[in-house]
Amino acid sequence: MNKSELIDAVAEKADISKAAAARAVDAVFEVVAQSLKDGESVTLLGFGTFTVRERAARSGRNPRTGETIQINASVLPVFKPGKALREVVN
Repeated sequence: MNKSELIDAVAEKADISKAAAARAVDAVFEVVAQSLKDGESVTLLGFGTFTVRERAARSGRNPRTGETIQINASVLPVFKPGKALREVVN
């Protein structure tokens, strides 16, 4: 499912227009992204938790040349599914 299919499904499920569903989906994505950017976690009970995790700097290898390179530290968004979501999927 891509974003437009998600918007269509939300519009149908919530019995709202596609434009309103698009605004709602975009707003949720923006709020989650901004919260993660601010270093906060977002917990949706029954669905899961979005958090950020720091990845330490490390050395790697360029696959093309075999040369050792330094990979900078980074911050990654992480999703941990909740119990209810895991049960639905399994």
